[in-house]
Amino acid sequence: MGLLDKLKGLLFGNEAVSEGKQDAKPGATPADIMVEQKPIITKPKEEKPVADKITVGHVHMSGCTGCLVSLADNYEGLLTILDKYADLVYCLTLADVRHIPKMDVALVEGSVCINDECSMEEILETRENAAIVVALGGCACYGNTTRFCRGGQQNQPQHEGFLPIGDLIKVDVYIPACAPTPQQIRNVCLMAYLLLKGNDEQKALATAYLTPLMNLAAAGTEACGCDLMTEVINQGLCCGCGSCAAACPVRAVTIQYGRPQIERDLCIKCGACYAQCPRSFFSFDVCGQYEAITNLIGEVMKP
Repeated sequence: MGLLDKLKGLLFGNEAVSEGKQDAKPGATPADIMVEQKPIITKPKEEKPVADKITVGHVHMSGCTGCLVSLADNYEGLLTILDKYADLVYCLTLADVRHIPKMDVALVEGSVCINDECSMEEILETRENAAIVVALGGCACYGNTTRFCRGGQQNQPQHEGFLPIGDLIKVDVYIPACAPTPQQIRNVCLMAYLLLKGNDEQKALATAYLTPLMNLAAAGTEACGCDLMTEVINQGLCCGCGSCAAACPVRAVTIQYGRPQIERDLCIKCGACYAQCPRSFFSFDVCGQYEAITNLIGEVMKP
């Protein structure tokens, strides 16, 4: 009896050792012992259906890139949109594409330097290749503070004049503010998808949501403190938030007794106050269907 058998006998008794010897074949090695193997059942790989996506591009003109940062601030919501509803086919920072391709929706940020031939060609190419052009942010919509930029910088002396994109091409939708909130940009992208790919009920809600922003685009590129007064304050829509005064680059708007006051002699008609006002695109149709639109957005944004 070997040392290992003696230890087994002390621990388990001599009977266990003798039984083990009877079961084992003389001269058996570990390789001769058959181990029962259970069959491996492989589940078929579940293929994820590919959604009928739309193509979206981000075109950056002359701006501070704040709108792109706001778009990225959607975080996992942006990943959901790119996974289910949209393919990003053009973006200087996220897509390695040199020329503007055909796309369903183009988000254009910034105003256009009319002294830069490349910028002029790019905005015209965007209109030619995009089914829907969206002016993203105050600079693209109204020119904002770039209205009074005159260039002369040592590195870019030729940049002397800037125009909102609506002065050069036809724009379909405005997303005002400087910069628009991440939710605004997300909702417009979702509604554009539902307008193009959704069922009849979804298309109706998407139309109700986008109509005020389309009306802003149809109204043109000029906005100033007078528009803020006639379209918002005199209509009883002002909530006294002070966004207009904070946005004005020349301090032509001040808040007195909870309401904006416009110094028309100081106003440079850049449109920053009107673009920043959350009530500049106020719509009773959207308010009447607020719950249905909110539920629709929540449903399509489920991971």
